[in-house]
Amino acid sequence: MPRPAAYMIVVNVAVLAITGIIIGMQIPVWQLGTWMLAVVVAATLVANRQRMAAQQSDGAIHSVRLNLGVGITMSIVWAVPSLLFLPQLSPMMAVELASAIILLMIITSFAMATTPAAALSWLFIVGSTLSLALFRNAMPLSGCVTALTTGVLLMSSFSRARMLLRLRSKEIALAQSDETVSLLLYEFEETQSSWLWEIDAQRCIVRPGARFAKALERDAATIEGKSLLEILAGTSWESGAFSDELRMLAARLKQRESFRELVLPVRIGDTEHWWELAASPRYDDKGNFRGFRGVASDVTEQRQSEERINRMARHDALTGLPNRLLINETLADAMQGAQHQQHRCAFMMIDLDRFKSVNDTLGHPVGDRLLRRVSERLSGLVSGNEMIGRLGGDEFAVVIRNANDSVHVEQLALKIIDTLSQPYEVDQHTLYIGASVGVAIGPRDGRTAEMLVRSADLALYQSKDDGGGSAHYYDPKLHVQAEERRVLEIALRSAIDSDQFHIHYQPVVDARTGRLVGFEALLRWTHPGYGDVEPAKFIRLAEETRLITPIGAWVLRTACREAATWPEAYRIAVNISAEQLHSPGFVQSVADALEESGLAAHRLELEVTESVFLDEGSNAITSLEKLVALGVRLSMDDFGTGYSALGYLSRIRFAAIKIDRSFVRSAATGKLESVAILRAVVTLAESLGMGTIAEGVESAEEHRTVQDFGCSHVQGNYFARPMPADEARNLINNTAFSIAVA
Repeated sequence: MPRPAAYMIVVNVAVLAITGIIIGMQIPVWQLGTWMLAVVVAATLVANRQRMAAQQSDGAIHSVRLNLGVGITMSIVWAVPSLLFLPQLSPMMAVELASAIILLMIITSFAMATTPAAALSWLFIVGSTLSLALFRNAMPLSGCVTALTTGVLLMSSFSRARMLLRLRSKEIALAQSDETVSLLLYEFEETQSSWLWEIDAQRCIVRPGARFAKALERDAATIEGKSLLEILAGTSWESGAFSDELRMLAARLKQRESFRELVLPVRIGDTEHWWELAASPRYDDKGNFRGFRGVASDVTEQRQSEERINRMARHDALTGLPNRLLINETLADAMQGAQHQQHRCAFMMIDLDRFKSVNDTLGHPVGDRLLRRVSERLSGLVSGNEMIGRLGGDEFAVVIRNANDSVHVEQLALKIIDTLSQPYEVDQHTLYIGASVGVAIGPRDGRTAEMLVRSADLALYQSKDDGGGSAHYYDPKLHVQAEERRVLEIALRSAIDSDQFHIHYQPVVDARTGRLVGFEALLRWTHPGYGDVEPAKFIRLAEETRLITPIGAWVLRTACREAATWPEAYRIAVNISAEQLHSPGFVQSVADALEESGLAAHRLELEVTESVFLDEGSNAITSLEKLVALGVRLSMDDFGTGYSALGYLSRIRFAAIKIDRSFVRSAATGKLESVAILRAVVTLAESLGMGTIAEGVESAEEHRTVQDFGCSHVQGNYFARPMPADEARNLINNTAFSIAVA
């Protein structure tokens, strides 16, 4: 039987005897005897349960539950005197009974200190029952004293419980620490990853251990007395081609300095290993140097793992080429070498032309395979003087360490463009892309790697701006243009709020009769400092900076309000960018503009380009279908100059196809290709029930050409230049206009 259980039986029996003496004369014998028997039976059962629990050791949760059951069981039998006997006693006897029970509570709180759950439950039930019984028997003072005593005992037991819990936690933590240390020591002994070594003052190995000899795959007797440096150098000892790490070890041994974490290559047989050494010099009692004693470990696997991680961190996962991090590091080294050795280096940025259309039409998996093919071609173009890598997306870069031969640099750039422009066979698709290159020479175009990258980026931007498929060198004026672009962007962001935009309206007329049918709204920007900014300059900037959406919304609202003042017969055409059409709220913004202005939906014609169909996953097609459902007219702008949208002409109900001005000019001069295209577009539009609008008609000859081919509508400076709103209103009222151009 556990010692606490035996102690509790003795205490219960002793207090039971005292209680019997106190109340034995005033309580019926049968009641007293029954209760005393219940106390003995309960104490015996509790003791047996505790003994069985100690033998089984079922765990902490089982122990807590058992102790709680012990406390509740014993408290119930000891609550009987307070509830049943105390009302039958005289006040004096009641006080004596309460004193006996309180004595039992005090003794029990100490006896059950190691079982806080049992102690707290026992004290609370017995103490609260006794306090309640004293209050009910008109003994409030005794009840208050009992309640106070119960509270003090509960707080004391709770405090002891917390202290025991902290002690137990420390014991558990200490036990876990001991177990961890034991496991580590066991693992060290099992793996045998380290060994001791010792050399004398002449750097010769003395008393080589078995593990040291095993690591060298040699017999201990054959290496004793040998030079440590000779053993570690292996086959390179005779040639003298030592590693830098071995030279560092020799220097430390010569200087008699302690060292640690010195990692050096060790050739064992045909395999290269990496060892990590640490050692301290030894001296005898008289201070004489006796050599070194140290420890060594094989860190080959760790070294290989670090090299793999380093490669992964510095190489592109898709193509295996160096990534942006390694490119920047290599460029920084090339810049430093160029400055020290007084020569030039170069940096090329390469951007693939038309790659986005491959991704959008055939999917990213095909795009990824195409990028791998591109990387293979680029890798075959460079020599040891160059390093090629992938910056990300469809951008690549070349670092040329020595670029003194300017002809070689230029030829390499042109060869890159020519090689990447050759067709690719990917998943049974024949793909055609191109490349644009920007070149910067260091340190002329930048004295740091960051500056040189920026210069090459500006040169690449110029190549892309010229249509791609070319190479441009950095020119200081590009930096000036970039700065102008930055300043222009800042001004553009405030142009709407500053009321700097206005709209000009270009007439659209019937090609056969010359009758005015409507206008196209053309955005104009007059800056207070820069004056009139060319649309070609700021429209592209607005698209690149995604300012085209709020600007386009302003144009739409303004044009609708103006057109609402015209007679019903005249329409207004508004250009819509792909960025606007891809916006989820665009259709609603069109509906709001119509409702706000009061313009009928059929009088609004929205012009979209073929580029809106590039992104299959966007909601552009859905938006166009919703616009048609609103009653808005749609026209295809610049048809035939970019991505083929023939499939969507049959799916979406376009009202007209706009023929680009380049085809109009070429057809007027008799160019066969343009004539064929113009005739085909008109035929296609007529078969689909669409009109055709010829843009950019500048002369009577061009007007006659588009008339002869059957274009339904024309616009251009031959009829009228874009004009302010008030002039457009005057033109509408000028009935002689149609006669003049007919």
